[in-house]
Amino acid sequence: MHRFLALFLALSGTLPLLAQRTPYDVFPAAEPPYHRIRYDASTEPGRLTFAANFTLWIPPGVRTVRGVIVHQHGCGEGSCKSGLTGAYDLHWQALARKHQCALLSPSYEQPESAECQLWCDPRNGSDEAFQRALSDLGAQSGHPELARVPWALWGHSGGGFWAGGMVLLHPDRIVAAWLRSGVPPIQQTDGRPAPYSISEASCQVPVMCNLGVKEGVSDRTNRFAGVWPGVERYFKTLRSRGALIGVSIDPLTSHECGNQRYLAILWLDACLTARLPQRAGAALKPMPAAAAYLVPINANGTAVLSPVPAAKYAGKREEAVWLPNREIAHAWEDYSRNTMVQDRTPPPAPKNLRVKGNQLTWEADADLESGLAQFLIERDGQVVARVPESPKNPFGRPLFQNLQYSDTPPQPLAAMKYTDTTAVPGTRHQYRVIAINTAGLQSASKPRR
Repeated sequence: MHRFLALFLALSGTLPLLAQRTPYDVFPAAEPPYHRIRYDASTEPGRLTFAANFTLWIPPGVRTVRGVIVHQHGCGEGSCKSGLTGAYDLHWQALARKHQCALLSPSYEQPESAECQLWCDPRNGSDEAFQRALSDLGAQSGHPELARVPWALWGHSGGGFWAGGMVLLHPDRIVAAWLRSGVPPIQQTDGRPAPYSISEASCQVPVMCNLGVKEGVSDRTNRFAGVWPGVERYFKTLRSRGALIGVSIDPLTSHECGNQRYLAILWLDACLTARLPQRAGAALKPMPAAAAYLVPINANGTAVLSPVPAAKYAGKREEAVWLPNREIAHAWEDYSRNTMVQDRTPPPAPKNLRVKGNQLTWEADADLESGLAQFLIERDGQVVARVPESPKNPFGRPLFQNLQYSDTPPQPLAAMKYTDTTAVPGTRHQYRVIAINTAGLQSASKPRR
Protein backbone atom coordinates (compact mmCIF):
# COMPACT_ATOMS: atom_id res chain seq x y z
CA MET A 1 0.00 0.00 0.00
CA HIS A 2 1.35 3.43 -0.92
CA ARG A 3 2.25 5.35 2.22
CA PHE A 4 0.10 8.37 1.37
CA LEU A 5 -2.95 6.17 0.71
CA ALA A 6 -2.30 4.35 3.98
CA LEU A 7 -2.02 7.67 5.77
CA PHE A 8 -5.33 8.83 4.31
CA LEU A 9 -7.03 5.58 5.35
CA ALA A 10 -5.61 5.86 8.82
CA LEU A 11 -6.80 9.41 9.31
CA SER A 12 -10.22 8.65 7.85
CA GLY A 13 -10.70 5.69 10.20
CA THR A 14 -10.69 3.00 7.50
CA LEU A 15 -7.67 1.40 9.18
CA PRO A 16 -7.97 0.88 12.96
CA LEU A 17 -4.78 2.73 13.84
CA LEU A 18 -6.02 5.17 16.45
CA ALA A 19 -7.65 2.51 18.62
CA GLN A 20 -4.83 -0.01 18.30
CA ARG A 21 -3.94 -1.59 21.63
CA THR A 22 -4.21 -5.37 21.51
CA PRO A 23 -1.80 -7.23 21.23
CA TYR A 24 0.36 -4.42 22.65
CA ASP A 25 -1.25 -4.33 26.09
CA VAL A 26 0.72 -7.21 27.64
CA PHE A 27 4.22 -6.26 28.72
CA PRO A 28 6.60 -6.55 31.68
CA ALA A 29 6.34 -4.01 34.49
CA ALA A 30 8.46 -0.90 34.06
CA GLU A 31 9.69 -0.06 37.55
CA PRO A 32 13.14 1.54 38.04
CA PRO A 33 15.65 0.90 36.55
CA TYR A 34 13.04 0.51 33.81
CA HIS A 35 10.88 3.36 32.52
CA ARG A 36 8.11 3.43 29.92
CA ILE A 37 6.07 6.01 28.09
CA ARG A 38 3.26 5.55 25.56
CA TYR A 39 1.91 7.98 23.00
CA ASP A 40 -1.47 7.67 21.34
CA ALA A 41 -1.65 7.78 17.55
CA SER A 42 -1.80 11.27 16.13
CA THR A 43 -3.85 12.94 13.39
CA GLU A 44 -1.52 15.94 13.23
CA PRO A 45 0.56 16.38 10.04
CA GLY A 46 4.12 15.17 10.47
CA ARG A 47 3.33 13.11 13.56
CA LEU A 48 3.09 9.35 13.98
CA THR A 49 -0.18 7.73 12.93
CA PHE A 50 0.43 4.71 15.18
CA ALA A 51 0.42 4.57 18.95
CA ALA A 52 3.86 3.71 20.31
CA ASN A 53 5.48 2.44 23.52
CA PHE A 54 9.07 3.30 24.45
CA THR A 55 10.71 1.22 27.21
CA LEU A 56 14.03 2.34 28.68
CA TRP A 57 16.56 0.65 30.95
CA ILE A 58 19.28 2.63 32.74
CA PRO A 59 22.11 0.69 34.39
CA PRO A 60 21.81 1.03 38.18
CA GLY A 61 24.38 3.40 39.61
CA VAL A 62 24.92 5.43 36.44
CA ARG A 63 24.96 9.11 37.39
CA THR A 64 25.17 10.56 33.88
CA VAL A 65 24.05 8.60 30.82
CA ARG A 66 26.65 8.79 28.03
CA GLY A 67 24.48 7.54 25.17
CA VAL A 68 21.38 5.58 24.16
CA ILE A 69 21.52 2.14 22.52
CA VAL A 70 18.34 1.65 20.48
CA HIS A 71 17.04 -1.85 19.68
CA GLN A 72 14.47 -1.38 16.90
CA HIS A 73 12.09 -4.17 15.85
CA GLY A 74 10.84 -4.87 12.33
CA CYS A 75 7.47 -4.70 10.56
CA GLY A 76 4.20 -6.48 11.35
CA GLU A 77 2.35 -7.12 14.59
CA GLY A 78 4.59 -9.98 15.71
CA SER A 79 7.81 -8.02 15.35
CA CYS A 80 6.32 -4.79 16.69
CA LYS A 81 4.98 -6.61 19.75
CA SER A 82 8.43 -8.11 20.34
CA GLY A 83 9.75 -4.60 20.93
CA LEU A 84 7.96 -4.56 24.30
CA THR A 85 10.72 -6.75 25.80
CA GLY A 86 13.82 -5.41 24.03
CA ALA A 87 14.97 -3.29 26.98
CA TYR A 88 14.89 -6.39 29.24
CA ASP A 89 17.43 -8.35 27.19
CA LEU A 90 20.33 -9.19 29.50
CA HIS A 91 22.88 -9.45 26.70
CA TRP A 92 22.07 -6.02 25.25
CA GLN A 93 22.06 -4.64 28.79
CA ALA A 94 25.68 -5.84 29.16
CA LEU A 95 26.67 -3.61 26.24
CA ALA A 96 24.76 -0.65 27.69
CA ARG A 97 26.25 -1.17 31.16
CA LYS A 98 29.83 -1.26 29.86
CA HIS A 99 29.43 2.16 28.22
CA GLN A 100 27.12 3.76 30.80
CA CYS A 101 24.38 3.97 28.19
CA ALA A 102 20.64 3.57 28.40
CA LEU A 103 18.96 0.78 26.42
CA LEU A 104 15.79 1.84 24.59
CA SER A 105 13.31 -0.45 22.85
CA PRO A 106 10.41 1.15 20.93
CA SER A 107 7.25 -0.76 20.07
CA TYR A 108 5.15 0.80 17.32
CA GLU A 109 1.56 -0.45 17.51
CA GLN A 110 1.21 -1.33 13.84
CA PRO A 111 -1.86 -3.39 12.90
CA GLU A 112 -0.95 -6.38 10.75
CA SER A 113 -2.65 -4.99 7.64
CA ALA A 114 -1.21 -1.47 7.92
CA GLU A 115 1.65 0.04 5.94
CA CYS A 116 4.96 -0.42 7.77
CA GLN A 117 6.51 2.66 6.18
CA LEU A 118 4.20 4.81 8.25
CA TRP A 119 6.68 4.21 11.08
CA CYS A 120 9.82 2.62 9.61
CA ASP A 121 10.43 5.69 7.48
CA PRO A 122 11.44 8.12 10.27
CA ARG A 123 10.23 11.05 8.15
CA ASN A 124 6.66 9.87 8.79
CA GLY A 125 6.68 10.86 12.47
CA SER A 126 8.71 8.14 14.20
CA ASP A 127 11.80 10.39 14.32
CA GLU A 128 9.79 13.06 16.16
CA ALA A 129 8.18 10.48 18.49
CA PHE A 130 11.55 8.89 19.27
CA GLN A 131 13.16 12.20 20.22
CA ARG A 132 10.09 13.27 22.20
CA ALA A 133 10.26 9.96 24.10
CA LEU A 134 13.90 10.56 25.02
CA SER A 135 13.02 13.97 26.40
CA ASP A 136 10.00 12.70 28.35
CA LEU A 137 11.82 9.60 29.63
CA GLY A 138 14.68 11.86 30.67
CA ALA A 139 12.29 13.85 32.83
CA GLN A 140 10.65 10.68 34.18
CA SER A 141 13.97 9.01 35.10
CA GLY A 142 15.81 12.08 36.38
CA HIS A 143 18.25 11.92 33.46
CA PRO A 144 17.50 15.00 31.31
CA GLU A 145 20.74 14.34 29.39
CA LEU A 146 18.86 11.59 27.50
CA ALA A 147 17.55 14.30 25.18
CA ARG A 148 21.10 15.32 24.18
CA VAL A 149 23.37 12.26 24.22
CA PRO A 150 24.39 10.27 21.10
CA TRP A 151 22.65 7.16 19.80
CA ALA A 152 23.90 3.71 18.77
CA LEU A 153 21.27 2.07 16.58
CA TRP A 154 20.37 -1.55 15.86
CA GLY A 155 17.45 -2.39 13.61
CA HIS A 156 15.91 -5.50 12.04
CA SER A 157 14.09 -5.42 8.68
CA GLY A 158 11.90 -2.30 8.84
CA GLY A 159 14.00 -1.36 11.85
CA GLY A 160 17.07 -1.46 9.58
CA PHE A 161 15.24 0.90 7.21
CA TRP A 162 14.54 3.16 10.20
CA ALA A 163 18.07 3.05 11.64
CA GLY A 164 19.67 3.66 8.26
CA GLY A 165 17.32 6.57 7.63
CA MET A 166 18.23 8.09 10.98
CA VAL A 167 21.93 7.91 10.05
CA LEU A 168 21.23 9.97 6.94
CA LEU A 169 19.02 12.43 8.84
CA HIS A 170 21.11 12.85 12.03
CA PRO A 171 24.72 11.79 11.37
CA ASP A 172 26.10 14.06 14.09
CA ARG A 173 24.07 12.24 16.77
CA ILE A 174 24.82 8.66 15.80
CA VAL A 175 27.75 6.61 17.07
CA ALA A 176 27.11 3.66 14.74
CA ALA A 177 24.26 1.69 13.15
CA TRP A 178 23.74 -2.04 12.57
CA LEU A 179 21.19 -2.74 9.82
CA ARG A 180 19.89 -6.32 9.84
CA SER A 181 17.94 -7.24 6.67
CA GLY A 182 16.83 -3.72 5.81
CA VAL A 183 18.21 -0.45 4.45
CA PRO A 184 16.63 2.92 3.56
CA PRO A 185 16.09 3.97 -0.08
CA ILE A 186 18.85 5.94 -1.78
CA GLN A 187 17.44 5.66 -5.31
CA GLN A 188 13.96 6.48 -6.55
CA THR A 189 11.76 3.51 -7.48
CA ASP A 190 8.09 3.52 -8.43
CA GLY A 191 5.71 3.47 -5.49
CA ARG A 192 8.45 3.57 -2.88
CA PRO A 193 9.52 6.34 -0.48
CA ALA A 194 11.56 9.22 -1.79
CA PRO A 195 15.30 8.53 -1.50
CA TYR A 196 17.48 10.05 1.18
CA SER A 197 20.40 12.30 0.37
CA ILE A 198 23.89 11.21 1.43
CA SER A 199 26.03 13.79 3.20
CA GLU A 200 29.75 13.78 3.94
CA ALA A 201 28.91 13.62 7.66
CA SER A 202 26.77 10.49 7.20
CA CYS A 203 29.72 8.75 5.52
CA GLN A 204 31.71 9.12 8.77
CA VAL A 205 29.14 7.08 10.77
CA PRO A 206 30.14 3.38 11.01
CA VAL A 207 27.42 1.21 9.46
CA MET A 208 27.17 -2.56 9.16
CA CYS A 209 24.69 -4.13 6.74
CA ASN A 210 23.88 -7.64 7.93
CA LEU A 211 21.62 -10.21 6.27
CA GLY A 212 21.01 -13.92 5.89
CA VAL A 213 22.53 -15.77 2.94
CA LYS A 214 19.04 -16.93 1.92
CA GLU A 215 17.86 -13.33 1.51
CA GLY A 216 18.84 -13.15 -2.16
CA VAL A 217 22.53 -14.12 -1.89
CA SER A 218 22.28 -17.89 -2.38
CA ASP A 219 18.49 -18.13 -2.82
CA ARG A 220 16.88 -15.68 -5.24
CA THR A 221 13.41 -17.26 -5.23
CA ASN A 222 11.95 -16.76 -1.74
CA ARG A 223 9.97 -13.81 -0.36
CA PHE A 224 13.10 -12.17 1.11
CA ALA A 225 15.20 -12.44 -2.05
CA GLY A 226 14.92 -8.68 -2.59
CA VAL A 227 16.93 -7.88 0.54
CA TRP A 228 20.37 -8.50 -0.99
CA PRO A 229 19.93 -6.32 -4.11
CA GLY A 230 18.86 -3.41 -1.89
CA VAL A 231 21.74 -3.96 0.55
CA GLU A 232 24.28 -4.32 -2.29
CA ARG A 233 23.11 -1.09 -3.92
CA TYR A 234 23.18 0.75 -0.59
CA PHE A 235 26.63 -0.57 0.31
CA LYS A 236 28.23 0.16 -3.06
CA THR A 237 26.80 3.66 -3.26
CA LEU A 238 28.00 4.66 0.21
CA ARG A 239 31.32 2.84 0.02
CA SER A 240 32.15 4.55 -3.28
CA ARG A 241 31.93 7.83 -1.36
CA GLY A 242 34.35 6.64 1.30
CA ALA A 243 31.70 5.67 3.85
CA LEU A 244 32.69 3.51 6.84
CA ILE A 245 30.38 0.69 5.86
CA GLY A 246 30.60 -3.08 5.84
CA VAL A 247 28.56 -6.14 4.96
CA SER A 248 28.31 -9.33 7.02
CA ILE A 249 26.42 -12.30 5.60
CA ASP A 250 24.99 -14.94 7.94
CA PRO A 251 25.68 -18.30 6.21
CA LEU A 252 22.85 -20.09 8.04
CA THR A 253 19.72 -17.94 7.94
CA SER A 254 17.12 -16.08 5.97
CA HIS A 255 15.25 -13.10 7.47
CA GLU A 256 15.40 -14.32 11.09
CA CYS A 257 18.14 -12.76 13.19
CA GLY A 258 19.97 -16.00 13.98
CA ASN A 259 23.29 -15.55 15.81
CA GLN A 260 23.96 -12.04 14.56
CA ARG A 261 24.02 -10.55 18.09
CA TYR A 262 27.41 -12.20 18.78
CA LEU A 263 28.96 -10.03 16.08
CA ALA A 264 26.62 -7.03 16.38
CA ILE A 265 27.29 -6.43 20.08
CA LEU A 266 31.07 -6.72 19.63
CA TRP A 267 30.95 -4.38 16.61
CA LEU A 268 28.87 -1.79 18.46
CA ASP A 269 31.16 -2.15 21.46
CA ALA A 270 34.16 -1.28 19.28
CA CYS A 271 32.38 1.75 17.82
CA LEU A 272 31.17 2.99 21.21
CA THR A 273 34.65 2.59 22.66
CA ALA A 274 36.19 4.62 19.85
CA ARG A 275 33.58 7.34 19.44
CA LEU A 276 31.81 8.19 22.70
CA PRO A 277 33.17 11.42 24.22
CA GLN A 278 34.21 11.45 27.87
CA ARG A 279 32.60 14.83 28.48
CA ALA A 280 28.83 15.08 28.18
CA GLY A 281 27.83 17.30 25.29
CA ALA A 282 31.13 16.99 23.42
CA ALA A 283 31.17 15.94 19.77
CA LEU A 284 31.54 12.31 18.79
CA LYS A 285 35.13 11.26 18.12
CA PRO A 286 36.09 10.04 14.62
CA MET A 287 36.86 6.39 14.08
CA PRO A 288 40.65 5.82 14.12
CA ALA A 289 41.56 5.26 10.47
CA ALA A 290 44.83 3.46 11.22
CA ALA A 291 43.02 0.60 13.00
CA ALA A 292 40.70 -0.30 10.09
CA TYR A 293 40.70 -3.60 8.20
CA LEU A 294 39.37 -4.28 4.70
CA VAL A 295 38.16 -7.42 2.93
CA PRO A 296 36.41 -8.12 -0.40
CA ILE A 297 32.66 -8.46 -0.11
CA ASN A 298 31.42 -12.05 0.19
CA ALA A 299 28.88 -11.61 -2.60
CA ASN A 300 28.18 -15.29 -3.27
CA GLY A 301 27.93 -16.35 0.37
CA THR A 302 30.52 -19.11 0.01
CA ALA A 303 34.21 -18.17 -0.10
CA VAL A 304 35.28 -16.20 2.98
CA LEU A 305 38.55 -14.28 2.73
CA SER A 306 40.61 -12.98 5.63
CA PRO A 307 40.50 -9.22 6.30
CA VAL A 308 43.81 -7.35 6.20
CA PRO A 309 44.92 -3.99 7.63
CA ALA A 310 43.62 -1.19 5.43
CA ALA A 311 47.16 0.09 4.79
CA LYS A 312 48.09 -3.28 3.22
CA TYR A 313 44.92 -3.83 1.18
CA ALA A 314 45.78 -4.28 -2.51
CA GLY A 315 42.28 -4.34 -3.99
CA LYS A 316 39.81 -1.56 -4.76
CA ARG A 317 39.30 0.10 -1.42
CA GLU A 318 36.08 1.77 -2.56
CA GLU A 319 34.51 -1.69 -3.05
CA ALA A 320 35.85 -3.40 0.08
CA VAL A 321 34.02 -4.18 3.32
CA TRP A 322 35.20 -1.79 6.06
CA LEU A 323 35.83 -3.18 9.54
CA PRO A 324 36.86 -1.02 12.54
CA ASN A 325 39.78 -3.02 13.96
CA ARG A 326 41.63 -6.33 14.16
CA GLU A 327 39.39 -7.90 16.81
CA ILE A 328 36.25 -7.24 14.78
CA ALA A 329 37.99 -8.44 11.62
CA HIS A 330 38.60 -11.83 13.28
CA ALA A 331 35.03 -11.95 14.63
CA TRP A 332 33.65 -11.05 11.16
CA GLU A 333 35.63 -13.92 9.65
CA ASP A 334 34.31 -16.39 12.26
CA TYR A 335 30.75 -15.17 11.77
CA SER A 336 30.95 -15.33 7.98
CA ARG A 337 32.07 -18.97 8.10
CA ASN A 338 29.61 -20.48 10.57
CA THR A 339 28.41 -17.65 12.94
CA MET A 340 30.50 -19.18 15.77
CA VAL A 341 32.30 -16.05 16.94
CA GLN A 342 34.98 -17.22 19.37
CA ASP A 343 34.95 -16.37 23.06
CA ARG A 344 37.66 -17.43 25.52
CA THR A 345 36.56 -15.40 28.56
CA PRO A 346 34.16 -16.77 31.22
CA PRO A 347 30.95 -14.93 32.10
CA PRO A 348 30.61 -12.79 35.25
CA ALA A 349 29.80 -14.71 38.40
CA PRO A 350 26.22 -14.50 39.70
CA LYS A 351 25.73 -12.27 42.74
CA ASN A 352 23.30 -11.58 45.58
CA LEU A 353 22.32 -15.22 46.05
CA ARG A 354 19.45 -15.39 48.54
CA VAL A 355 18.09 -18.55 50.15
CA LYS A 356 14.73 -18.52 51.91
CA GLY A 357 13.62 -21.96 52.92
CA ASN A 358 14.13 -23.98 49.76
CA GLN A 359 13.71 -20.96 47.45
CA LEU A 360 16.81 -19.59 45.72
CA THR A 361 17.00 -16.26 43.90
CA TRP A 362 20.04 -14.49 42.51
CA GLU A 363 21.21 -11.80 40.09
CA ALA A 364 23.61 -12.07 37.18
CA ASP A 365 25.01 -9.88 34.43
CA ALA A 366 25.29 -11.36 30.96
CA ASP A 367 28.64 -11.99 29.34
CA LEU A 368 29.29 -9.20 26.80
CA GLU A 369 30.75 -11.60 24.24
CA SER A 370 28.39 -14.57 24.55
CA GLY A 371 25.39 -13.70 26.70
CA LEU A 372 23.83 -16.18 29.13
CA ALA A 373 22.72 -19.71 28.30
CA GLN A 374 22.05 -21.40 31.64
CA PHE A 375 22.76 -21.58 35.38
CA LEU A 376 24.07 -24.54 37.33
CA ILE A 377 22.75 -24.95 40.89
CA GLU A 378 25.14 -26.63 43.28
CA ARG A 379 24.11 -27.89 46.72
CA ASP A 380 26.89 -28.95 49.05
CA GLY A 381 29.28 -29.23 46.11
CA GLN A 382 26.98 -31.33 43.90
CA VAL A 383 25.03 -30.12 40.86
CA VAL A 384 21.33 -30.58 41.61
CA ALA A 385 19.73 -28.57 38.82
CA ARG A 386 20.14 -26.54 35.66
CA VAL A 387 18.08 -23.39 35.08
CA PRO A 388 16.55 -23.71 32.59
CA GLU A 389 16.87 -27.47 32.26
CA SER A 390 17.02 -27.18 28.46
CA PRO A 391 17.64 -23.62 27.23
CA LYS A 392 15.91 -22.83 23.95
CA ASN A 393 16.22 -20.56 20.96
CA PRO A 394 14.62 -21.52 17.63
CA PHE A 395 16.81 -19.02 15.78
CA GLY A 396 20.33 -19.63 17.11
CA ARG A 397 22.38 -20.55 20.19
CA PRO A 398 20.20 -21.59 23.14
CA LEU A 399 19.69 -18.72 25.60
CA PHE A 400 18.57 -18.38 29.21
CA GLN A 401 15.96 -15.85 28.10
CA ASN A 402 15.15 -17.65 24.81
CA LEU A 403 14.67 -15.42 21.74
CA GLN A 404 11.99 -14.15 19.40
CA TYR A 405 12.23 -13.55 15.65
CA SER A 406 13.27 -9.90 16.08
CA ASP A 407 16.04 -10.62 18.63
CA THR A 408 14.14 -9.94 21.88
CA PRO A 409 13.16 -12.19 24.84
CA PRO A 410 9.66 -13.74 24.84
CA GLN A 411 7.13 -13.19 27.61
CA PRO A 412 6.94 -14.09 30.41
CA LEU A 413 10.52 -13.13 31.06
CA ALA A 414 12.78 -15.85 32.46
CA ALA A 415 13.38 -15.44 36.19
CA MET A 416 16.56 -16.16 38.11
CA LYS A 417 15.07 -18.47 40.72
CA TYR A 418 14.99 -22.12 41.70
CA THR A 419 13.01 -24.21 44.17
CA ASP A 420 15.03 -27.04 45.69
CA THR A 421 12.35 -29.67 46.19
CA THR A 422 14.86 -32.37 47.22
CA ALA A 423 16.51 -30.42 50.06
CA VAL A 424 16.41 -32.18 53.44
CA PRO A 425 14.11 -30.22 55.80
CA GLY A 426 15.94 -28.73 58.76
CA THR A 427 19.37 -29.21 57.18
CA ARG A 428 21.59 -26.21 56.46
CA HIS A 429 22.98 -26.50 52.93
CA GLN A 430 25.63 -24.60 51.05
CA TYR A 431 24.54 -23.43 47.61
CA ARG A 432 26.31 -21.85 44.75
CA VAL A 433 25.07 -20.67 41.35
CA ILE A 434 27.31 -20.87 38.28
CA ALA A 435 26.60 -18.96 35.05
CA ILE A 436 27.24 -20.58 31.67
CA ASN A 437 27.53 -18.43 28.56
CA THR A 438 26.51 -19.53 25.06
CA ALA A 439 30.12 -20.53 24.31
CA GLY A 440 29.85 -23.09 27.13
CA LEU A 441 32.22 -21.28 29.51
CA GLN A 442 31.43 -21.26 33.23
CA SER A 443 31.79 -18.56 35.86
CA ALA A 444 33.26 -19.01 39.34
CA SER A 445 31.30 -18.17 42.47
CA LYS A 446 31.71 -18.48 46.24
CA PRO A 447 29.18 -20.68 48.07
CA ARG A 448 26.58 -19.19 50.37
CA ARG A 449 27.23 -20.12 54.02
